[in-house]
Amino acid sequence: MKKLSLLLFLIALSCEQKDDLSQNQGYTIEQFMNTTQVFGGDFSADEKTILMTSKASGVLNAYSIDLETGEQTQLTHSSENAIIARSYFPSDDRIIYTSDEGGNELTQIYIKNKEGSVIDLTPDSAKASYYGWNHNNTAIYWASNKRDPRYFDLYRTEVIGASVAEGGFQTDNLYMNDNGFTPTIVSDNERYIALSERVATSDANIHLLDTQTGEVSLITPHEGNVLNEPQFFSKDHNTLYFTTDLDSEFAYLMSYDIANQTQKVEQKAEWAISYAYLSRNGAYRVTGINEDASTKIIIQDNHSKEIITIPNLPEGDISSVNISDSEKQMTFYLSSSKMPRDLFLYHFKNKTLKKLTRTLNPEINPNDLVAGQVVRFPSFDSLSIPAILYKPNNIQKGDKLPALLYIHGGPGGQTRLNYTDRIQYWVNQGYVVLAVNNRGSSGYGKTFYKADDLKHGDVDLKDCIASKEFLINTGYVAADKIGIMGGSYGGYMVMAALAFAPDEFAVGVNYFGVTNWLRTLRSIPAWWEASRNALYTELGNPETDSLALYNKSPLFFAHQITKPFIVFQGANDPRVLQIESDEIVAAARNNNIPVEYIIFPDEGHGFSKKVNNIEASQKTLEFLDKYLKGS
Repeated sequence: MKKLSLLLFLIALSCEQKDDLSQNQGYTIEQFMNTTQVFGGDFSADEKTILMTSKASGVLNAYSIDLETGEQTQLTHSSENAIIARSYFPSDDRIIYTSDEGGNELTQIYIKNKEGSVIDLTPDSAKASYYGWNHNNTAIYWASNKRDPRYFDLYRTEVIGASVAEGGFQTDNLYMNDNGFTPTIVSDNERYIALSERVATSDANIHLLDTQTGEVSLITPHEGNVLNEPQFFSKDHNTLYFTTDLDSEFAYLMSYDIANQTQKVEQKAEWAISYAYLSRNGAYRVTGINEDASTKIIIQDNHSKEIITIPNLPEGDISSVNISDSEKQMTFYLSSSKMPRDLFLYHFKNKTLKKLTRTLNPEINPNDLVAGQVVRFPSFDSLSIPAILYKPNNIQKGDKLPALLYIHGGPGGQTRLNYTDRIQYWVNQGYVVLAVNNRGSSGYGKTFYKADDLKHGDVDLKDCIASKEFLINTGYVAADKIGIMGGSYGGYMVMAALAFAPDEFAVGVNYFGVTNWLRTLRSIPAWWEASRNALYTELGNPETDSLALYNKSPLFFAHQITKPFIVFQGANDPRVLQIESDEIVAAARNNNIPVEYIIFPDEGHGFSKKVNNIEASQKTLEFLDKYLKGS
């Protein structure tokens, strides 16, 4: 407690010593949303352009960016459905992209030809997932549940040298899934396929399929909960690399010798290794480490064993590392809590780093943005809970500001030190935001991750309640003006807080949150079948644990809600059905609780269109100003 008191004293002192920044500019949500969302990246055949996904048009579309000039060209022009750019063809400028309809998650795979015509590669598929090119760059791998809605089979479609007419491609089935094992990666010689078996959210096995013999072997036998996840095959096809947390709080990199059936530890870190990636010809190995809510990367030259250091690299979270086929160049995205994601290009030989995009709206002064600060506070049982604190720049001595808890989705997600335009908007408007990584969040070890199993709406909610003391002790938060907001599982936490702890929070902001666990777990999408038992293990089985699930469902305790809340819902959401929000809103209104309800007919689980995100954020601010700030 002495360390906590010292921390709070230093926070308060820093506020007292801050210069008067009350003239910092206030921005509209339109200005924040005009910061362009970009992600993904694939080198063209000549390695002169990158294919990426951008929301510059207001809807996600495919764009190319010239590596020399930075010029961007829009390649698709959807005004309704989000398009996710996946890959160039290895020999020309044709592209592959995926898209669903209105957020229903029934994604299809498309090929856009040079002249602009589009071929639906998976017209008879219920839901398809793009897996990438084979090593010879003649065929693509993809998975689909068209045969059995519960499971994903793995297919191989020859697209180079084949007819480009619709239906002219040769497709073969590589793996027929009848047991719920999910295909993950394929060896370069196509002999081996790694299969993932999800036992629980914190427990997974790896099976190895030998396509020559048809034999499937379990390669990760273990006792207890161990999370094993395939990463890549060696270039000689003899070794599978995977991450595991066997006998460890944090995941590390392990190798499996296929011929000898032996395992060896390859790489460990002080935090969890979240992924490992091998460049096309094996020159470089990249590992990503989830270090206290921010990803750090280690790039190793596999020939010299030298660790590559990128000069003048800004501090931040690195994602989507992609090394070109020639292994001369690398792209990645870098962001921080006050810097939106931008695409960077690194040249290995010249050791040069180039920023390819500048996504922050030029109308916004970067000095007006707020950096998140990683903090920790003790919960009801003294467990240390990590969180990210955002406080307005213009706090004055004696201020008592309204505050919001920001709860991530999941269960099992993690709020990270990334740029979030909504958070910056609300902080810019005078709200303190504390993004809580309550127990059950990933990234802090498997004990912390499992600590909320079968206790949702209880211990994780108590973590959120405990954060109020931290906020109040900063000295600049009003004790009676603390609200709670979140999306998906975070939305559930909002409604659980209002129903099960009605005196703790002044308001709630619920983005498509679960309110009836019995219905949700009985109506999960068919394609989640491989994870059904894992969800039941963590959350409860609706057939055998119905009483417990009833007792943690806010809908059945809506009569206890006394505070105003606002709900946002996508009509096409396949995960949290609209009826979940309809019913909790109706129940609260019957008790004369002020409730606002906004349904987006063209969205699913999460809102992809900029216009809808603008409306949701603006409506949230109006609601908060009325019921929390008291404007």
